[in-house]
Amino acid sequence: MKLGMRKTSLAKSFKARTTAKYKRKVKKALIPGYGKKGMGWIKNPKRAAYNKAYKKTTFSIWDLFK
Repeated sequence: MKLGMRKTSLAKSFKARTTAKYKRKVKKALIPGYGKKGMGWIKNPKRAAYNKAYKKTTFSIWDLFK
């Protein structure tokens, strides 16, 4: 994997910011492990490994403003 800039998706960014906290609270109450750190490794280790490497080797346009 090479170092590069991630493409931003305005639709996904908007969806993440507008998901109601009440919806997350309901999911957390109903689904065991929802929102817990490290659950991705249990659920899908291959995807979790890819995401970890991807996150470390790329950067977002928003990182340039930090």
